[in-house]
Amino acid sequence: MPQTLRYLDAAEVDQLSTLSEVLVRINRSAAVVKGGRRFSFSALSVSGNRSGVVGLGYGKGRQVPSAIEKAARDARKHLMHVPITADGSIAHTVEANFGATRVRLVPASPGTGIIAGAGVRAVCEMAGIKNILTKVYGSTNPINVVKAALHALADLRMPNEVAELRGVPLQAATIGAHTATATTTETK
Repeated sequence: MPQTLRYLDAAEVDQLSTLSEVLVRINRSAAVVKGGRRFSFSALSVSGNRSGVVGLGYGKGRQVPSAIEKAARDARKHLMHVPITADGSIAHTVEANFGATRVRLVPASPGTGIIAGAGVRAVCEMAGIKNILTKVYGSTNPINVVKAALHALADLRMPNEVAELRGVPLQAATIGAHTATATTTETK
């Protein structure tokens, strides 16, 4: 799990051309007062540009429209980059926890689509991921599911980043792996 999520700053957000929002959940809660019940609403929203940038927003208000507006504004403040492969999937399997929720994201071949529940589907669609398999374990609270999915996406690394960290050229790393398996099968 990452130490902290790295959000985009205001200048980077201004450079983004189109941001769209998806409302994941609206929750109604009631406070009992002398005259009856006073309702308040909370909204969970996911925002993204469908090409590698996604964020989560949560807003509360006495009316549904104000809660949705606050959630959308909060989502624009919490945008982050997501590395996506050329075929619209993720580079490797990743798993992350948030609270009692665990989310597993598995790359899928082209044409698979997004196999996910409502919360993870919204995150993947707004991030621009087109082919992915997902599974949620534990609690299915939508807020925790979306946050766990964002933590999982923050853990993703592209193959060239890993090769750079290891100090090995990308071609040599993949060729070396294939020749090592070919050599071991020939010697048997």
